[in-house]
Formats: sequence, structure tokens, C-alpha cells
Amino acid sequence: MTYEISHLRALESEAIHVIREVAAELERAVLLFSGGKDSAVLLHLARKAFHPGGLPFPVMHVDTGHNFPEVIEYRDRLVEEMGARLIVACVQDSIDKGRVTEESGPRASRNRLQSVTLLDAIEEHGFRAAFGGARRDEERARAKERILSFRDDFGQWDPKGQRPELWNVYNGFVKPGEHVRVFPLSNWTELDVWQYIAEEKLDLPCIYFAHERDVFKRDGMLYALSDHVELLPGEEPFKKWVRFRTVGDMSCTGAVASEATSLEDVVAEIAATRITERGETRADDRISEAAMEDRKKEGYF
Repeated sequence: MTYEISHLRALESEAIHVIREVAAELERAVLLFSGGKDSAVLLHLARKAFHPGGLPFPVMHVDTGHNFPEVIEYRDRLVEEMGARLIVACVQDSIDKGRVTEESGPRASRNRLQSVTLLDAIEEHGFRAAFGGARRDEERARAKERILSFRDDFGQWDPKGQRPELWNVYNGFVKPGEHVRVFPLSNWTELDVWQYIAEEKLDLPCIYFAHERDVFKRDGMLYALSDHVELLPGEEPFKKWVRFRTVGDMSCTGAVASEATSLEDVVAEIAATRITERGETRADDRISEAAMEDRKKEGYF
């Protein structure tokens, strides 16, 4: 007689193991929460890891001020329901303090400014580990990262200076001033995430499901009409049924045409697509071939 578990339960077990190991080894940790599907799964796994107790670390959102209102509502509601401590690090505060300079013009975005806000918040609270929901299938730079990704005392990432992780043994040693980013979902795919959400019946922001919205087309992507994005000459808003595969700053996050209004529909849609979510919907990754890697070296998620 053989005993087998599904691939989703194997991924769940690995992620929970990573979360418990890091929480036990490093004194001060934080869970980065954007309100997106990956961080929702990560938060759910963290709750499972320490059930029936509460989370032994706070939840932190780096808020650009240009987020989707539906995501902010979901963030506040979910954190309140679970009784977690929420830290909101605001990009606007970094702008007001002169730590970063806001861009201007139709293609302006606060997305890259998040790195400074995140690093300042990590230093302010003395965090030594920050859990994130990044997956290796998202983008080529993220495929280079280990589950424990070390950052130096400037918050920078060196893709050539990572530690081996043989036989699921993780070295969490950090020097004063350094910290580590932890990615328990590294071995998950987008389809795995959606199948797990469906199996666990997790709640998500409504923009992940098809809805009619005012959008405009730019560079082959559909952007939500908002006060945070200035239209270029010739760009005209129109109504269309869309949904979002990922959530982030409204200035650089595109939607996809869709009629998938249920979890089952979304799972079927993702199973059929051959374009990565960031490749299809994130303008910040189109700046250059190494856009994500450059941002990560500066301290990005």
C-alpha cells in the first residue's frame, strides 16, 4: 500500500515548513501583503502554520497611494477579520520626506519608488526577515532567486552571491544591518495558486474576476481609467469586460479581456494561457530586458 498526497498538498507542506523554520530562526519577521492572490495564499499558509495560535509577526503593505480601491478595502477587511497587526508603509510619506522624487507625465508611476519605502520600513522596525509571495515562474529574475534571498546592509540583492539550499536546508544567518527575503511560494505556478484558492475557498479582491470597467488601451495593454493615470493624445476610454491577473499600482498594471466570473472559470482560463501574468499585464517589466532584476538589486520585492 502506498500513500500519496496531491501536488498542492506537497507545495503547501513545503511552504508551511519554510514559514515555521524562518519564524523560529530569526527574531523579527514580517509578512509583506499587497492584497493580491499570491499574498492572500501566503497569509493563509502562515495562519495554517501557527494554528490555533495567531500570527507571531505583523503584516505590512507598501502602499503607493495609487492602488485599486477594491484591493485596499479587501486588505483592511481581511486583516481586521483575522485580528492581525497591520503596518502600512506609504510611498507618499517617502515623497513628503524627500526620500524619493515623484515622476510626472502620462507614463509616471510610483511603482519603482516602493523600494525605498520598503527598505526604510524594514530598517525602522528592525525586521530581519520579510516573507513575500513571489514565484519563480513570474519572471526570469525571480527564477534566479533562492527561497531565502539575502539582502546586504543597503538592502541590495546580489544574484551571484546566494547560498545553496540543498536538501531543503536553509541558512538564515544574517549579519547586523542585513535581512532576508523569504519566498515560500517559490515552487508554485500561477495555476497552482488558483487551484489552491479554489480548493481552500479563499476570498479575493473582486477585480480578479470579470467585470465591466472603463478602460483605455496603451502599448497593447488595457489600463483601468483612474485619476492616477494621465491619458496620452488619442487615447479614448471605453467600456469592456475585463479582469486582473495581478494587482499593483494602477499606473503600471493592465487588465485582460475576460468573461471569467467564477473561480472555476479563472482556473480554466489560466490553464489555457501561454503568456505569463507579468508579461501580459505589467508595464514596469517592459522598460528593459533586465527591468525586474535592476529593481530587485535596488531592494524591490
